[in-house]
Amino acid sequence: MIRTKLSKSLDSGTGKFLLDIELHIEQGEFVALTGSSGAGKTSLLKMIAGLMLPDAGQIIYKEKTWFSKQEKINLRPQLRGLGFLFQEYALFPNMTVRENLEYAAGDLKEQKFIAELLEVMELGDLQGQKPALLSGGQQQRVALARSLVRRPELLLLDEPLAALDMETRSRIEKYLKEVHERYGLTTILISHNPEEVLNLATQLYQLDRGKIIAQGKPANFFPNKHKENWKV
Repeated sequence: MIRTKLSKSLDSGTGKFLLDIELHIEQGEFVALTGSSGAGKTSLLKMIAGLMLPDAGQIIYKEKTWFSKQEKINLRPQLRGLGFLFQEYALFPNMTVRENLEYAAGDLKEQKFIAELLEVMELGDLQGQKPALLSGGQQQRVALARSLVRRPELLLLDEPLAALDMETRSRIEKYLKEVHERYGLTTILISHNPEEVLNLATQLYQLDRGKIIAQGKPANFFPNKHKENWKV
């Protein structure tokens, strides 16, 4: 379980605002965050990942404190044991698919697990290729595999499917759902796509100017998959 209570002064296109959010996420949940651009979603993920320093609050994961302003604790990102996938895949262009995974694994070099990820993501035939020769969907699968190679229990996804076409998006959704269930992950996804949220998430939180203004089961926000019926 992850418990966060965070405050941070942020700037947006409409001026400064205070992010003030408390989240309790159970182990194994697939949580979606939505809301308008500049609502604080990416900042929240970065603070959980240790890539942005909150002004106040705490982050506790499985009774271990990752961040506490009061106790002056701020665990480095590498020690938080999580995977983070941005919209930009940031693959190393001079490395093959397998080499990208091996580099991310660091000292672990678990070849058996790397082979398993290549199989799950259907990348076996591409493991000797460099990123420039891969399609956007293929690069996305490599980036997802790389985020899992250290066996994280918590996976943070910042609009990972936003730039993909509908067919590729559907395929990557399938991989996300499979790896979430197969590896027993707790996943937090930023998304603006109702279909994506409905297909993947077990809980939905809507943010507006740094506050949670609605939460619940995705199906409670829209009774069917038509975008015009989505209420958040």
